[in-house]
Amino acid sequence: MQLVDDADGALDSWARFCDLSDELFGGAGDLSAGPRLAPVVADLCARGLAELLRDQFIRSLEGIFRSNAVKKFWQQFHPYCNSSAVERIKFCVQENWPEDILSKALEDICLEKNYQEKCVLALVHSLQSYEDRSPHRKSKALDCSSSLMPRYQLMVSSVLLTTLPLSFPEILNVYFKKKLEELNIMMAGLDGSDPFDNHDLFERNSTSAWHSEMDIDGQEPGISESRNLVKNIGKVVRDLRYLGFTSMTEDSYSSAIIWLLKSKVHELAGDDYRIPVLGCVKKWIQAVPLKFLHALLTYLGDSLDNESGSSGLKSPLASRPSSFPGIGVPSEALVRWHMRLEYFAYETLQDLRIGKLFEIIVDYPESSPAIEDLKQCLEYTGQHSKLVDSFISSLRYRLLTAGASTNDILHQYVSTIKALRTIDPTGVFLEAVGEPIRDYLRGRKDTIKCIVTMLTDGSGGNANGTGNAGDNLLEELNRDAENQENVDYDDHTNIDEKQAWLNAESWEPDPVEADPLKGSRNRRKIDILGLIVSIIGSKDQLVNEYRVMLAEKLLNKSDFDIDSDIRTLELLKIHFGESSMQKCEIMLNDLIDSKRTNSNIKTSLSKTSQTVGTVQEETELSHEVLDATIISSNFWPPIQTEDLTVPASVDQLLSDYAKRFHQIKTPRKLLWKKNLGTVKLELQFEDRSMQFTVAPVHAAIIMQFQEKPSWTSKTLATAIGVPVDSLNRKISFWTSKGVLTESVGPDADDPTFTVVDSTSDFNKNSTVNQLSERFQITEEEGESSIASVEEQLRKEMTVYEKFIIGMLTNFGSMTLDRIHNTLKMFCIAEPSYDKSLQQLQSFLSGLVSDEKLEMRDGSYLLRK
Repeated sequence: MQLVDDADGALDSWARFCDLSDELFGGAGDLSAGPRLAPVVADLCARGLAELLRDQFIRSLEGIFRSNAVKKFWQQFHPYCNSSAVERIKFCVQENWPEDILSKALEDICLEKNYQEKCVLALVHSLQSYEDRSPHRKSKALDCSSSLMPRYQLMVSSVLLTTLPLSFPEILNVYFKKKLEELNIMMAGLDGSDPFDNHDLFERNSTSAWHSEMDIDGQEPGISESRNLVKNIGKVVRDLRYLGFTSMTEDSYSSAIIWLLKSKVHELAGDDYRIPVLGCVKKWIQAVPLKFLHALLTYLGDSLDNESGSSGLKSPLASRPSSFPGIGVPSEALVRWHMRLEYFAYETLQDLRIGKLFEIIVDYPESSPAIEDLKQCLEYTGQHSKLVDSFISSLRYRLLTAGASTNDILHQYVSTIKALRTIDPTGVFLEAVGEPIRDYLRGRKDTIKCIVTMLTDGSGGNANGTGNAGDNLLEELNRDAENQENVDYDDHTNIDEKQAWLNAESWEPDPVEADPLKGSRNRRKIDILGLIVSIIGSKDQLVNEYRVMLAEKLLNKSDFDIDSDIRTLELLKIHFGESSMQKCEIMLNDLIDSKRTNSNIKTSLSKTSQTVGTVQEETELSHEVLDATIISSNFWPPIQTEDLTVPASVDQLLSDYAKRFHQIKTPRKLLWKKNLGTVKLELQFEDRSMQFTVAPVHAAIIMQFQEKPSWTSKTLATAIGVPVDSLNRKISFWTSKGVLTESVGPDADDPTFTVVDSTSDFNKNSTVNQLSERFQITEEEGESSIASVEEQLRKEMTVYEKFIIGMLTNFGSMTLDRIHNTLKMFCIAEPSYDKSLQQLQSFLSGLVSDEKLEMRDGSYLLRK
């Protein structure tokens, strides 16, 4: 009977416990059932049912929380979660979405959770009362009371997370993005006022005081609005944390802050590379995100000083700045945020600048501020390899293509050297970036010519030709070298023993991108001219090309003004040595001597004419009209010569000049190159006169028309001693100017040319003449009086052609390297073989073009 009575009593107590629990749960804020719960709980605990009643209580709360609060909470977001991507965009552009829904839903579910926590506290109080009355008994009631609230919190989080819609994190991201963007706009309109300077407004509220209001009266409208905004954001963050969404919430507002920072960096950076951006971004970080985070963390109660840690150990972040503007001494959490935001800002700006590095270098040096920003970003992030990979890719797709001219590629290369030297003075990354450009330029035939032109054309090395007047890239490089030498001298002379030790302690190895064959980064010095010469492979090739271009320039001069050429030569002598430039120096001295000799001969011929008293005939030419450029042919490049018969009056003038030269410079004699030089003419017609500066062959052609007004092509070619084909090309110059007109002669292959005396005939033929002029200009540009470097090389290499043919006859086929080494080994007598591998390859390519050789699988063999 005793067992039956105990069982009935337990069942009655359990039923009573369930009834009181239901009354407590459904009380709608009435906790009066709590005190009546204590004796029932004590009876059940005395019977050993403490764990059972705890589990039952939690299960009942879970069912009610799941069916009421959770279901209602997620229903608020169903319209967004069940909509398509296009409809979600419409939700996002609504002014107060999702703020209104999120705030109201959080408030309701937090009220429900808060009431249930009070119910849990009522049970905990009952359990603790039982323990207080029975201290001598060893019971599990104490363990149940201590674990009841944590188990309830875990239950709430589990229920919410297991029923979480997939779109809820997206909703939180939208909310924080919109709120932070709104805050940024407010801050921009405050004109420097700090809405967060009164931190008393952001003291943490207690858990029970959910609806307490903050005193914001008497504040300026803009400041009060921004403070209210931060307070509202803080409420949402606090409620989400209260429900167990701590990690998700921090991820959401962190991503929103990062998104806002990224947008700000993009806005400030833009496509204007002439303004520094990094300083403005860092100021904005302290003005908006950091102050917002400081206010938010203070509101949430997470703002702790660096020195308040319980461990008593000093934080490694204590070395960071001791205070921020408008914030004071920051907490460790804020310092971490500051480091995180700064790193992201550096990385974002760095990626923007790296993506536009090609355009930035095109605009260099105007884009120097962007280069400086990029330098600071790379020093902070250390992501130099990203720059190398991205820029090489841009070069391959945008510069190293068939559509880009060699001149543009070279100018971009020089700008790249200057810009990357600012970013990395050691030149480590320039080696990696510059190698594809150098490899590509080595495959272009006009590279050497363009390099020489760029060094001496007076455009300061800029593709657009905007340099200082009379300034060329060579002068710029010379000044640059002097500056580097001065800096290097100062670095080594103004250093004491202590500083030397400090430098040694701060030594760092070269980065992994460095070429191990190069010297240490501390000894490496960037030589722009050396990098340009390395494209060619040998300074001798560059000197030879310069010699050819200088000869062409000097022979086409109509005066003896060579001051700029002398200045350029002196600069080249600094870089290449006097011995390499000796022939060029002799060429310039020839012009100086020619000027003096011309003056002496003209004076001598004038005195002779006055002494003899001869009267100059009308057809004779005065000696004053002749200026001769007298060259030392052994030191000049090979000159292209053509037979030309000049008019008798000109021939007599040349003969008199040569005789007087021989008298003055005995035993030296003049050998005239009649096809070279320039002639100034004035042609007089019936109703007009025209002035021209032309080549001797053009002058010889038109002067023949003084004898008779019409000539056939073949007769005129015989008179001036040139081939008919050559005459037809040359005479088109005069037809294009309207001086001569062409008509069909007795022979279809022998047209007749006649002088145009009247303007009417000139106008009639103007259209045809303009077309002819364009053809003539193109034709004339292709002609040169000096043999090119390629022509000279081919002529010099012709002597080795028999050796090459003989080797291929004996060995069948040979690679380029093997042919080169064999020639160096056996061609030691005069003329000895001293050509480079590239020069040999160029000559062999010519033999392949002439169908004397063929190339198969990288080897050369005789063509059958």
